[in-house]
Amino acid sequence: MKYLLLLIIKMYWKVIPVKNRKKCIYRMSCSKYVFEETKENGFLKGIKALNYRYHNCRQGFELFNSPIDGTKQLILPSGEILNENEIAKRLL
Repeated sequence: MKYLLLLIIKMYWKVIPVKNRKKCIYRMSCSKYVFEETKENGFLKGIKALNYRYHNCRQGFELFNSPIDGTKQLILPSGEILNENEIAKRLL
């Protein structure tokens, strides 16, 4: 199953041009993150990573400046907060 998920992601990369892919809010794209997680930790961790990214890399996030140190932070729909080094450069 692990190799099937890796194959599906590779096919996605080959079939869908970069310009037509949904823009990710994370610095590491969702497909790259799920690919790496699956490759290193197996199918179940890959599916969990896919589920996590699917539910958080959508509308409903909010970008703000941290009141503590002034850095940019992003709050996800799940309530988790991402620091500047995890946020896509296009949003900064």
